[in-house]
Amino acid sequence: MGRVRVIPVLLLKNNGLYKTVKFKDPKYVGDPINAIKIFNDKEVDELCVLDINASAEKRKPNFKLIQEFASECFMPVCYGGGINTIEDAKHIFGLGIEKIALNNAAIENPQLITEIANIYGSQAVVVSMDYKKAFLGNNTVYAINGQNKTKFDVIDFVKRMEEFGAGEILLNSIERDGTLLGYDLETLKKVTEAVKVPVIACGGASNVNDFSLAVKQGGASAVAAGSMFVFQGKLRGVLINFPSQKELKEQVYF
Repeated sequence: MGRVRVIPVLLLKNNGLYKTVKFKDPKYVGDPINAIKIFNDKEVDELCVLDINASAEKRKPNFKLIQEFASECFMPVCYGGGINTIEDAKHIFGLGIEKIALNNAAIENPQLITEIANIYGSQAVVVSMDYKKAFLGNNTVYAINGQNKTKFDVIDFVKRMEEFGAGEILLNSIERDGTLLGYDLETLKKVTEAVKVPVIACGGASNVNDFSLAVKQGGASAVAAGSMFVFQGKLRGVLINFPSQKELKEQVYF
């Protein structure tokens, strides 16, 4: 295996940067442009920016803000939130964004994945999939920022997304989100064994060892985190941070 991508996930709400715990209680952590500048200096591999309110509010992406992200970032950017049509996608790619993440749209209109992939390539389409365990222990996909339970089982869903042309899966555990308790390695492994496309582990990371476990035990092709990169210490003081390249080379880059 080559270099493993380590991806900060920034959550947008009302154009500010927030962090949630189990998709609830969003805490303001600062200005997204300032965070991007810091991550530039930290030599981050890739950045994922998700507008967590766009679909719930049934509004379009904030194209002006996205253009600012694209202009400021030195690394590739994946953007998700409010993308429902091929015109939305074309607009965002035209602003300089390298990848688009589809969540609710992937559930309601999976043909959009195919449309985007046919024009820009599968590598440009990421399906961002939020899930949690149902009463009987099965993993169920949720939509609209974790608010709406769908009929889809996680494994069936990822296979379906791959068939429609998704080039990557962002697998996000709602129950692990913001907890710093480590990734859901059991589900991660099931997903990585079920599809051939790269899977990004997300939800629960607290240190570089969690990254290593996601790759070695879970089969992840890349790792993502939120709280780990915006909080410091037990009291969760806001501090944008990123592991040193030395730490990553020792434990994560294989």
